[in-house]
Amino acid sequence: MASQLLLPTNTFTNSSLDKVFVTGDDLTLKRKPNHATRVSYGFSLRANAALNSSHSSYVEVPRQWYNLVADLSVKPPPQLHPKTFEPIKPEDLAHLFPNEIIKQEETLERFIDIPEEVLEIYKLWRPTPLIRAKRLEKLLHTPARIYFKYEGGSPAGSHKPNSAVPQAYYNAKEGVKNVVTETGAGQWGSSLAFASSLFGLDCEVFQVAHTYQQKPYRRLMMQTWGAKVHRSPSELTEAGRRILQADPSSTGSLGIAISEAVEVASRNEDTKYCLGSVFNHVLLHQTVIGEECIKQMEEYGETPDVIIGCTGGGSNFAGLSFPYIREKLKGKINPIIRAVEPSACPSLTKGVYAYDFGDTAGLTPLMKMHTLGHDFIPSPIHSGGLRYHGMAPLVSHIYGQGFMEAISIPQTECFQGAIQFARTEGIIPAPEPTHAIAATIREALRCKETGEAKVILMAMCGHGHFDLASYEKYLRGELVDLLFSEEKIQESLSKVPLVV
Repeated sequence: MASQLLLPTNTFTNSSLDKVFVTGDDLTLKRKPNHATRVSYGFSLRANAALNSSHSSYVEVPRQWYNLVADLSVKPPPQLHPKTFEPIKPEDLAHLFPNEIIKQEETLERFIDIPEEVLEIYKLWRPTPLIRAKRLEKLLHTPARIYFKYEGGSPAGSHKPNSAVPQAYYNAKEGVKNVVTETGAGQWGSSLAFASSLFGLDCEVFQVAHTYQQKPYRRLMMQTWGAKVHRSPSELTEAGRRILQADPSSTGSLGIAISEAVEVASRNEDTKYCLGSVFNHVLLHQTVIGEECIKQMEEYGETPDVIIGCTGGGSNFAGLSFPYIREKLKGKINPIIRAVEPSACPSLTKGVYAYDFGDTAGLTPLMKMHTLGHDFIPSPIHSGGLRYHGMAPLVSHIYGQGFMEAISIPQTECFQGAIQFARTEGIIPAPEPTHAIAATIREALRCKETGEAKVILMAMCGHGHFDLASYEKYLRGELVDLLFSEEKIQESLSKVPLVV
């Protein structure tokens, strides 16, 4: 008996299907005869209206991930061994990752088939809706047409399960019993906890101290799915103890949490490490977002002029933009692709492009990326998922190659945009995509000034239901902008390894 699918708003479900109608602002699964249909969240009227529309076609769940590296004439620099500074070999990663993940990290194949077991789980929430933000357009009095690809309908409430599910699958397939990871805002940790529960894996999560306290319900979500959650830095690892000795009140960082998770994986043979961003295989898995979106935009008869996404480690941004960069390389389209990062943690706009560690303790491979220095600890902004010292090497590479641009925006402007978005489109966004919303509003207002009717496509990577304390601070007027310290960054950059 097929299980009921639970998809985001605007969605009509039939548990045996993987095809979605695109009709106006609604997405609905194609009705097959002799199958019972069920509607999630009570959106039956909109679903039935879409089904009865005469102008409908369908979009399938992608069956392959796309690897941008295959189409780049200039390949990204290799990862280096943290001790020898020589190019990393597959066996150097074997203590951290299962074999299939290592292959995906290094592959030059253009497309990778998605396993059927992974596809079946994807169908719990995929395809995700592409929605035109007509009410936001009206509020801004802009001639621009704004679309957003909404990933908040997944069980964990964000795009992160797109990679958590295949990572858990490959680990379970190779007989791994335990997985360990880090999490900033808690979205990745909850996604891996969810995926681990489906494949019978024990899951351990090191959550950045600031969000461990700030977002207790994310922690509870992970625990509900069976994960063991630790405040990071912790006394459980050498890396954590060293940080606490230097600063007992440390608010933590993703770099520190990564160090703790990697240390645990390295000293336990039955444990592998999973991560939610930065590495090539993670960005690969996220391309289901952009692959769906290209087809959905075609159904709308639209081509984006500007594509906007927030960046911390780069997974959500890459997931939407990489398939579009492929089309750009073919000469079919030429959109502006814009990454948006927090002003308090501006790795792309203020960092240096250099080989650096992905973690604070220097346990990961060295990666050529835009970095603020591996021991840089960002200010405790409310976008916990963007508090990372570096940028995904592949995103850094295409930034250097001129395929995209980057800006930074302070958090008060982001939350102002989030309130406008919530009060027009109904969705309360997570703090991370508020950066994309703020940049989208800026672009839409420029269109108002110039009269250009640009098509703006925005990545809306998750909901903010567990972030309402941040909204409360903003609504009370207590939220302030936390900017980076040039002195602090220069001190951190002085410790970046010299690789010649």
